[in-house]
Amino acid sequence: MATLRGRSAVVTGSTSGIGLGIATRLADAGANVMLNGFGAAEEIERIRRELAGRGAGVGYHGADMSRPAEVAELVAAAVREFGALDILVNNAGIQHVAPVQDFPAEQWEHVIAINLSAAFYATRSALPGMLARNWGRILNIASVHGLVASVHKAAYIAAKHGLVGLTKVVALETAQSGVTCNAICPGWVLTPLVERQIRARADAEQRSYEQAKLDLVSEKQPSREFVTPAQIGDLALFLCSDSAAQIRGQALAVDGGWTAQ
Repeated sequence: MATLRGRSAVVTGSTSGIGLGIATRLADAGANVMLNGFGAAEEIERIRRELAGRGAGVGYHGADMSRPAEVAELVAAAVREFGALDILVNNAGIQHVAPVQDFPAEQWEHVIAINLSAAFYATRSALPGMLARNWGRILNIASVHGLVASVHKAAYIAAKHGLVGLTKVVALETAQSGVTCNAICPGWVLTPLVERQIRARADAEQRSYEQAKLDLVSEKQPSREFVTPAQIGDLALFLCSDSAAQIRGQALAVDGGWTAQ
């Protein structure tokens, strides 16, 4: 396991799912972590205490990632609390599904703001300090939908393709420094949100949860297995290591073979 003792990280959208999986792995490796995301205050505090019990400094900031000023303040808060920000994981994301002609304009703006613009504003705020110290890791959690498309997900797919493009630009602009920028592109990940989708599908089709689960993942992933948040966390941890110093501007699919088809 990579050692990140003395490093500090912000992980957006980290109170559940993929973000929490990444935050947990970074904390296990010794990094200080600033959590961010929505949820009940008592549950967020429980998560914060649990991660802090692993030996790392752990804070929480409730920035609304659709608001650029709050995104910048999230980065500033991490610097105030930990002294520096070394690792930025842009993970926060939302989804809305509708055909293009019926896609509500306000939903388009909201998805783009959280899934793409927030990553730009956070990166813009974090980069000066990383470049000054000549070390940094920026990880953008995109999606297989940053590489391929599906119907009825125009805003999400536009945002995730944009996030992959932003990753490449930042990687090129930092190529002669100790800062790297890469994207992780998960396929179906078994998060609480996806579990709710499976249960809804099982109820609608009057099938068992396990059959609905298998049906869902089999539609896209040849492995017929879900990716786990812990697996995404392990890849994020590797990308923060010295061994990954020359991995730059890559969009790494973790998708059970989805994009190999």
